[in-house]
Amino acid sequence: MGTVKRKTLYFTAPRQVELREETLPALEADDVLVETTCSAISAGTEMLVYRGRFPRDLETDPVISALRGGFQYPLPFGYACVGRVKQTGAQVDKSWQDKPVFAFQPHTSHFITQPNSLLPIPNSLFPETACFLPNMETAVNLVQDAAPLLGERVLVLGQGVVGLLTAALLSEFPLETLVSADCYEPRRNSSPVKPGSALDPNSASFHKDAISLLKDRADLTFELSGRPETLNDALALTGFSGRIVIGSWYGEKRAEIDLGGAFHRSRIKLISSQVSTIAPELSGRWDKARRFEAAWKALVRVKPEKWITHRFSIGNAKEAYQLLDENPQETIQILLTYR
Repeated sequence: MGTVKRKTLYFTAPRQVELREETLPALEADDVLVETTCSAISAGTEMLVYRGRFPRDLETDPVISALRGGFQYPLPFGYACVGRVKQTGAQVDKSWQDKPVFAFQPHTSHFITQPNSLLPIPNSLFPETACFLPNMETAVNLVQDAAPLLGERVLVLGQGVVGLLTAALLSEFPLETLVSADCYEPRRNSSPVKPGSALDPNSASFHKDAISLLKDRADLTFELSGRPETLNDALALTGFSGRIVIGSWYGEKRAEIDLGGAFHRSRIKLISSQVSTIAPELSGRWDKARRFEAAWKALVRVKPEKWITHRFSIGNAKEAYQLLDENPQETIQILLTYR
């Protein structure tokens, strides 16, 4: 194969993206060349990058090698690439040739990496389903950090993709009650909870309705809305000595949080949950490989491709981000396609 050119999406300034053509270097002996089939846009993290609401002094990701560095424009970003191995280096096992793979790579039509950075996609999954792997791994991590108990009353605030996946996993538990909330009707309608248990947090009766469904307050609450002010709802709707698992990344967003009221005497535990690491109490038995295995199996059960609302070619990526920025209520999961 001769010289390979790729098209890579760059965030160049707040609310500006552009597609740049780049020439890939020659393949090294221990490298593979992957041609991307589709990639998923993260409505939470990528919107912070798109809007310029990210902390400039924070590393993009200390674990994912393709994303190491600082948050500064111009910035290639994204972490849900699915493709197929098109070429292998001289020292690479030839079984990798034509294998469908997942990679934590920015949105790009081709990339060169080493096989140990790729995850083979199980035969039981479609490429579009595999794009949900990072968010499913996040959902698995959230549930593991929360450690739900039999018979608990659980509230999930936010039904974006991570919230939907988390609620789907929780629905497999023998809970007493599972309630969700999201301000967008399509997401409420997609929520995997019992009819009438997906609430509108902007409703005047939201707290009253949630308390009624929860039979007082939640034992366990997940804050997955991406809005720091939602923590006030979590505090108000979580019972004495309950747990609030915070999976949202707020970036530079700020909000006043009411810690001066019931929280002071409530013994509520605020738990920070982030997928880059394994919780210390699990790390003796769990590693990333085992968690990925759990996430793959969960994707087979949940079938999240039903939540794909839009597909845009990489050449029309600007329209995809504009839609997500200006009319998020119309979207759940947006995919970029490369053919």
